[in-house]
Amino acid sequence: MTGAERVTLWLAQLRDIGRGVLVARAVIAVAGVVAVVVPGMAGWDQLDLVPMLAAPLLLATVLLPDSLAGVVFLLTVTIGWLVRAPAEISWELVVTAMAVVVLHLATAFAAQLPSYVRIEGRALRRWVLPGAIAVLAAPVIALAAALVRGADVPGSLLVTVGALVLATVTVWFAAGQRVGRD
Repeated sequence: MTGAERVTLWLAQLRDIGRGVLVARAVIAVAGVVAVVVPGMAGWDQLDLVPMLAAPLLLATVLLPDSLAGVVFLLTVTIGWLVRAPAEISWELVVTAMAVVVLHLATAFAAQLPSYVRIEGRALRRWVLPGAIAVLAAPVIALAAALVRGADVPGSLLVTVGALVLATVTVWFAAGQRVGRD
């Protein structure tokens, strides 16, 4: 296939893009911007390199959600926040975590679909429930971790890991997954 044929094919797919795919990619874009902007405005500041790397990676993730760009974007944001973020839990940290979760889920959803596919409302609703549970679990886990940390409870790391495992299992079953083979 020549370069001109590839461009023609890409333009035809872009013209036929479905509303569900647009929604997923818009969610990727908004969550990515929040994941970069909120730590940049935080009192702990982020590495100056993070926005410079994150901007082209986010654009690539929106355009090609099934590429490696999304993983590299998430790693860039996460490493940037781990390098400079304070040890205590703050609202900036929780909002950034929620944005990363939303971006991860929206990218996983969009990566499964060709850009020209038509998505029914049922498929979007099936995606929204586990996504909403995951997003709402982030502040609950942060609050639980802050309470356990403030109380100097022995094994607080185990409590936090347990909360994350519980949240993961909840999202797994909300998505309609099964434990055994079908």
